[in-house]
Amino acid sequence: MSDSPTALRIGVLAVVAMLALQLIWHAWLFPPSANLLSTLAMTTVPLVLSVWISISNRRRGVLIGGMLCLIYFSHGVTSAWSEPSTRLLALIEIALSLLIIGASGWDARHYRRKK
Repeated sequence: MSDSPTALRIGVLAVVAMLALQLIWHAWLFPPSANLLSTLAMTTVPLVLSVWISISNRRRGVLIGGMLCLIYFSHGVTSAWSEPSTRLLALIEIALSLLIIGASGWDARHYRRKK
């Protein structure tokens, strides 16, 4: 049971890293040709919500982050296949998504409800 808090800490750190990756990717390295504000809102607001929830309930924040990372995983796979210039960032996005989903699953594996 001692592994579960570690998994949740790793999950929260990975969500924060995913948030930083989205900011670096879409605001700094490859800004969109259209509206930057709407792109950043779509890519970062869900992750900010997950981090905000993690402040009060780490388990729920990582769970929500894991559910959201299914979308980021799909985005990473699509970008890795279609755009060679963003392949490294897309592979990092895939790895972080799998880490967050795995941390949530590892926590669920060891979680026991209080009686």
